[in-house]
Amino acid sequence: MNLSDLTQTMLSCIFFMALVAFFSYVKTRGVVSNKEGYFLAGRGLSAVFIAGSLLLTNLSAEQLIGLNGSAYGFNLSSMAWEVTAAFATVCMAFVFLPRYLAGAFSTLPEFLCDRYDDGVRRMTVVLFMVGYGLVTIPGVLYSGSIAVLQLFDVPGLLSVSYSTGLAMTIAMIGCIGALYAVLGGLRAVAVSDTLNGMGLLIIGMAVPLMGLSKLGDGSVIQGLETVVTAETQKLNAIGSADDPTPFPTLFTGMIFANLFYWCANQYVIQRTLGAKDLAEGQKGVLFSGFFKVLVPFIMMIPGVIAFHLYGDSLDSIDLAYPRLIRDVLPVTATGFFLAVLLGAVFSSFNSLLNSAATLFCLDIYAPLKGESISDIEIITVAKRASVCIALFSLIVAPLLQYAPEGLWQIIRIFTGFYNIPVIAIVMVGLFTRRVPAVGPKVVIVFHVIAYGLMQFVFADTINVHFLHLYAILFFSEAFIMLVLGMLMPRAQAWTYRNRELVNLTPWRFAAPCAGTLLSCVAGLYLLFSPLGLVGGMSEWFMPLLGLLVMINIIIWARYVVKQAAFFDKGREVS
Repeated sequence: MNLSDLTQTMLSCIFFMALVAFFSYVKTRGVVSNKEGYFLAGRGLSAVFIAGSLLLTNLSAEQLIGLNGSAYGFNLSSMAWEVTAAFATVCMAFVFLPRYLAGAFSTLPEFLCDRYDDGVRRMTVVLFMVGYGLVTIPGVLYSGSIAVLQLFDVPGLLSVSYSTGLAMTIAMIGCIGALYAVLGGLRAVAVSDTLNGMGLLIIGMAVPLMGLSKLGDGSVIQGLETVVTAETQKLNAIGSADDPTPFPTLFTGMIFANLFYWCANQYVIQRTLGAKDLAEGQKGVLFSGFFKVLVPFIMMIPGVIAFHLYGDSLDSIDLAYPRLIRDVLPVTATGFFLAVLLGAVFSSFNSLLNSAATLFCLDIYAPLKGESISDIEIITVAKRASVCIALFSLIVAPLLQYAPEGLWQIIRIFTGFYNIPVIAIVMVGLFTRRVPAVGPKVVIVFHVIAYGLMQFVFADTINVHFLHLYAILFFSEAFIMLVLGMLMPRAQAWTYRNRELVNLTPWRFAAPCAGTLLSCVAGLYLLFSPLGLVGGMSEWFMPLLGLLVMINIIIWARYVVKQAAFFDKGREVS
């Protein structure tokens, strides 16, 4: 990239980023003057902002690089991490979200305090804060910076060393991303995420189309024919034991990993807690599930296209997407792409930053200060906490380049320290009434010790996929809490306090939309399997696809008839 191209790229990138910042500022004026406005967007987020923010919070540079790299080097088996999340979004819409909104909770630990006691609240806050501060936030900064370095060769452009270029990129991303979270609160995060999410979808759809055009010598149809007829094992989503994501893991630990991420992870669920009513929250969550089923086409098919274009010539599978971008994207669009890429990184970073500050202020600082604390004081503390966490992350992030086992291994290992016990505690808390607070406390200690031993002491002797370990630990910990509930039950059964700060009327299209969403997941696995494109279309493909379509027609037809009967009955009563 010459100086003229670089200047054009940077100016267009700055223009698009400034446009997002200006629109975010306009949409957040006057809504951050109190704590609910700062932490929960005044409980006024609509479905569009919830879905857009969930999408971009979840999809970042590591997915763009990592998922396409996995498709280039292996196959589509890793799409399970994205596609099966649709099941978790359905659970969030129907099971978790109605209870969270009914209780008007601001954070997950606040719910756990209500269900168990303040000790459980503090222990879960510690788990979240340590995980966010030491690994997740620095990991997002590091992975985003690596993506920018790979795509635009920052060290070469600035004539600095790799480590210096990495540190400069991390500092730039961290400082700009922190402005949204520190100055604008959750609403600024949600608005900027939605705008950047639109850009991500545009780029995500354009890159595979341009890649197919390049593969087909100018013809998208010819390129598509090459992908679906040659080396079709690359399109297989049914992972074997040697693939990155074996298919059986979809039915064990992946279920609980996704349930944690979409239903109990503070930095993800915080935008749903800010929904203006249950219907908008359900719409946003389910719409984000539909976006997830598009991920294989946006973030994995380009990796397959790269395999057909470059074969095994790339030094690393993680170079597949950056190489494709450089080859197919015109210079006039690189600034827009850079703005979208940075927006995706900002999204995850500032969402984590906002949630970490929320946890600190609402679950540690405010309980210590009592009722005397004002909204102005708590917002001021939140901004200071965000700055401190951001500065700490800027120091830790560059150190991840020296991790002996790589970034992904570190994130995977340390996330496992808190995801399974949290979702086990939440689910037992929701569906039981007499499990005492000692249960979660025992489980947290048990999990940290057991998981640590499995990862660092007996890792060589325990030849079990880590997702299967997740399932084993989940059921073990749920069993421990249920036994303690029988041996040491609460003196008084826990009762749910319904505060109803927002309208809790469900979205009337939620059930049929959930059915269609789950059908899309089944259809994707049918398409990317030996029954579908892998090895040639099977004779069973069309009948099975037709069955899915018929099921959806029946679901929607029954719903329409039911709704018509309901309205007829309402007219008779009136």
